[in-house]
Amino acid sequence: MRLFLLGVSHQTAPVDLREKLDFSSRDVGAAVEALASRQTAAESVVLSTCNRSEIYVAAEDSERTRVEIVDFLSSYHSLPADVFVPHLFARDDSAVVQHLFRVAAGLDSIVVGEPQVLGQVKQAYQVAAERHCVGPLLTKLFQSSFGVGKRVRTETTLGEGAVSIGFAAVALARKIFGRLEGRQVLVIGAGEISTLAAQHLRSQGVGEIVVTSRTMAHAQTLADTVSGRAVPWDGLAGALFSADIVITATGSQRPILTRDIVAAATGRRRPGPLFIVDLAVPRDVDAAVGEIEQVFLYNVDDLQTVVHENVSKRGNEIARAEAIVNEEVSRFTAWRRSRSVVPTVVALRQRFETIRQGEMQRLQAKLAGLSPEARERVDEVTRLMVEKLLLDPTEQLKSLPDQDTQVAYTEMVNRLFRLRAGHASETEADDTPASSNLPATRPRHQ
Repeated sequence: MRLFLLGVSHQTAPVDLREKLDFSSRDVGAAVEALASRQTAAESVVLSTCNRSEIYVAAEDSERTRVEIVDFLSSYHSLPADVFVPHLFARDDSAVVQHLFRVAAGLDSIVVGEPQVLGQVKQAYQVAAERHCVGPLLTKLFQSSFGVGKRVRTETTLGEGAVSIGFAAVALARKIFGRLEGRQVLVIGAGEISTLAAQHLRSQGVGEIVVTSRTMAHAQTLADTVSGRAVPWDGLAGALFSADIVITATGSQRPILTRDIVAAATGRRRPGPLFIVDLAVPRDVDAAVGEIEQVFLYNVDDLQTVVHENVSKRGNEIARAEAIVNEEVSRFTAWRRSRSVVPTVVALRQRFETIRQGEMQRLQAKLAGLSPEARERVDEVTRLMVEKLLLDPTEQLKSLPDQDTQVAYTEMVNRLFRLRAGHASETEADDTPASSNLPATRPRHQ
């Protein structure tokens, strides 16, 4: 079984394409089930954030899987393949591990070190697990990525120095207005991104902050947090009329602010610039709004310059985080290598156990005079002897340094003991303790 990844991110595709391939504003569970129903995807996870849409798959044939994923993306999003294929990036096996670990660590984000992405990775895995779309390989991969994210947060200060998208939005606003004291702010949406941006603006001494959301209770909660005022969703146009700065981050599938709506508001408001930061993917603001005079429209891609300036100041912490990622990639790779010898180990144990039981059966007449307790003791002692004899060979096979050496050694063991290792499932328990009689098996999720 091989690991395969196909996706787009802020590094390969502009926001107008990413929003067309977005899963997060739709039913991710339905998407991962639709993907898992395809023949080549034995295990699958869909990770979708405002900066990326990535599909992780465990499959036997990576080339066939690539074709299937492209077809899935095209049909699911009703988008011709030639529109997005030039922007796709692909990863295979160890490169998949490296990529996911960097994502979980916050090293592949627009905001390097952002803490939110780890929660998004966990959520993506949870959704797939609840729908039985993952098996042992992706389960191990994603659970290992959680540990990577935790180590980076606890062993480095990468997250502490991260510039959030909200902070970057405020920095751009200061370039437009200079001082922000007294400026009127409209926040559309009451999620985590909107909250962070509103808090940064409040710290800059802005005037009134007006919050609106489709759910009035959510708007009121954010307004209370930043000492602002909540207005109903149908009051959006009126709030826009008096705003200097607009921050919007909702889950809408279509633009909330069209050119006509913004033009009508700017035509009635006092002279001066209107600064709009669209932090949503898909975007909340029609791109044509940026053509209106005195309207300065920015989206998440436009904020990268501000963020990159901060990244250069935290080179040491980034290097420490990368070292943690590399260490954990090596650990995961060693685990995968050990699994490749599991069929041989299972077959070897079965072979020895068959011989032991045969000998016990042959000696049954000679043991008949023993008490039941004594016969059980003989059975236990012979079983433990077999386990001890197999312990060192098992550990040595699992710890071989590279795949070529493992192939050579396992082939030699197969020939020496006339094993049929190919018939043993790789999902059988590779961590079976030495005291076990026969290896246990774990069911594969279909």
